[in-house]
Amino acid sequence: MHRIGRFGRFRPESLNAARNALITLWTCVAGSLLLAACATSGAPTAPAIGSMSPQPRLESVATVSAPDQLTVMTMNIAHARRDGFHQLFQSTSTAIDNLNAIGAVLRQQAPDIVALQEADGPSFWSGNFNHVAYLAETGAFAHHVRGEHVRGPRLSYGTALLSDKDLRDPLAVTFERGLSPLPKGFVVSAIQWPGAPPLQVDLVSLHLDPFNPSLRRKQAAELIDTLRARGLPVILMGDFNTDWQEEGSVLRLIVETLGLKAYQPHNPQLQTFPALAKRLDWILISEHFEFLSHEILPAGLSDHRGVIARLKLATPPSSPL
Repeated sequence: MHRIGRFGRFRPESLNAARNALITLWTCVAGSLLLAACATSGAPTAPAIGSMSPQPRLESVATVSAPDQLTVMTMNIAHARRDGFHQLFQSTSTAIDNLNAIGAVLRQQAPDIVALQEADGPSFWSGNFNHVAYLAETGAFAHHVRGEHVRGPRLSYGTALLSDKDLRDPLAVTFERGLSPLPKGFVVSAIQWPGAPPLQVDLVSLHLDPFNPSLRRKQAAELIDTLRARGLPVILMGDFNTDWQEEGSVLRLIVETLGLKAYQPHNPQLQTFPALAKRLDWILISEHFEFLSHEILPAGLSDHRGVIARLKLATPPSSPL
């Protein structure tokens, strides 16, 4: 017999719901503390570039770049959980299936460069294998580099770049954490722009803090200082966790300070994070380049939607007569 109090009959299912809520809360708190404890710190590092001999891509793919163009893509892959609650609560086989779905899109779209965020190295919560190397092989990329912003016992993740061009001079930066429980950062590496004239270009995969605008500004300042010091034209891609319209937008600050361009920044139809109906994922380019096309990929591979763009060298302004 169940007790009846002033609020009516006590229901066992209420106890179960409360217990599940407490378990979820404990998991989130414990996970945040673990990530904070495992954050990499100190000076920027030069991560190793992974190389392989992938299967050749299909020449019939319609999106393959022209010899003097570049197709780039960015996606927050959410630790291979798609839009699930947390990667800890799924099997290794599910993580592999989710990465295979992303790999299928990479083969179909055939970008030359891909920027990844929330990209795992071998980690206990997502199958204990390197997701970046797996996607490089699945998507037929010859080179990859991973910026490790969290490292601990059986835990590793951060940002990454996949490339079918030679990667050079890689650098990984983990931001000062401040009060955020979620370590963020970026990885940058240079490539040779295809065709002539010879041009070195920095590619960046970036992930900014999701919660604190003032912390994002500090992270943006560190990014700006690093890219200025490298002194190359930039293709900056990633999850900025802010949009163009936000008051004091860090996105606008980065664009204005580095002299970059965004594709239709005021277009409300280009949302990349369905849960908030916001455009958090961006591709920004130096004035050396122009957008030939820009597309938001379908939902379903992650809680974010991927962004893909085809770029060409900007036409120099005509000399006055």
